[in-house]
Amino acid sequence: MTRPGGTWQNWGRSASIRPVRVERPRTPEGVQRAVKAAAKQGLTVKAVGAGHSFTGIAMAPGVLLELDDMQGLVSADRQTGLVTLLAGTRLHRVPGLLAPYGLAMENLGDIDRQSISGAISTGTHGTGAQFGGIATQVRGLTLITADGEFLRIDGEQNSELLAGAVVGLGALGVVVEVTLQCVPAFVLQAVDAPQPLDETLDTIHERVAASDHVEFYWHPHTDVALTKTQTRLPESARRESLPAFGHWLDETVLTNGVFRMFCATSRILPGIIPPFNRLAVQLTGDATYSDQSHRVLIHKRNVRFREMEYAIPVEHVVPAFREVQQLIADRGWKIEFPVEVRFAKADDLWLSTASGRDSAYIAVHRYWRADPREYFDAVEQIMAGYGGRPHWGKLHSLTADQLRERYPRFDDFVALRDRLDPARMFGNRHLERILGA
Repeated sequence: MTRPGGTWQNWGRSASIRPVRVERPRTPEGVQRAVKAAAKQGLTVKAVGAGHSFTGIAMAPGVLLELDDMQGLVSADRQTGLVTLLAGTRLHRVPGLLAPYGLAMENLGDIDRQSISGAISTGTHGTGAQFGGIATQVRGLTLITADGEFLRIDGEQNSELLAGAVVGLGALGVVVEVTLQCVPAFVLQAVDAPQPLDETLDTIHERVAASDHVEFYWHPHTDVALTKTQTRLPESARRESLPAFGHWLDETVLTNGVFRMFCATSRILPGIIPPFNRLAVQLTGDATYSDQSHRVLIHKRNVRFREMEYAIPVEHVVPAFREVQQLIADRGWKIEFPVEVRFAKADDLWLSTASGRDSAYIAVHRYWRADPREYFDAVEQIMAGYGGRPHWGKLHSLTADQLRERYPRFDDFVALRDRLDPARMFGNRHLERILGA
């Protein structure tokens, strides 16, 4: 389907553009035809999934390819755990597709609205010291390149390109299929507990080493860390789900409904933010439960926000966090959204934020109607002091020269881009800033 370009905007309302036209291919061959047609007309091409990146990485001044109709399972092998999905498949659909095969994704982030291709291309991750980001689960992918040809990259074909192409930023071509290494379905036992912030920071490295998945949230203006600890169990393990009413009350009414009203009101009355945050951590009680892995890892996030997240070497997480905490106090800012801290294992993907080093992630957020720039810019300066690498799908101000210093394989990626897209058919202004013209 083709239609004239209206105005496209991302979920966070931080980027918008009016493309020449929008196309909605249903098959990889449809993508191929669209790319060839755009090339003949001298138009650039960008593919979008759910639009959940906060940057302009998917902005399409030429042809915008919506991959919403390219969802579903291409193949699955119960024995090897290898599963191939169409690139537009939303993460929240994947558990249902894998269930008949007794499989699950090894790890997930805490939001599942993204497409699989968007998630891997921007380095989306979850938490767990022994687990990498979603991109580390990729064993192969298929691209439509700038010359309109299919390029398969996996362990047998063009294998030397895989580490560079997985976190590809949409700069190498249009991903049409993704092959994942899945694992046998499993259960997660979760313990959610508010704990003193100082105690949590003092013991965070021991906590992370002792558990499969650890993260915590800190509401500014409080001295409490909302910790989440999860242990992996066999799929046959007994499940003790949260009571339906309590779960609905916490996630739908409080976390999304009441919090949305609070954020809107705080724009007019910022003085309510500190007491509300203190009340919020008091209302967040202890909870122990177990369920299918995706039901525990994923949370509903319906309140629109904007986010910046930096990956730093894991050994620096406490001093970096302390600096953010002190920054907010010194500036007297009233910050309505919590700060989130997660962890990931080192990997060998060229543009992964955890490339070559075990990493901790510190994420800051603001309500979408609030101007985040002063807060984000100041936090970004702190992260620079620790060699921080920004999440590719979240707001930051770095340029190619700055990013080159933080990624040993940066120039290798640029060379791969030169090879696959020398005319920058898949480029846009955002990619010019972060990769160079």
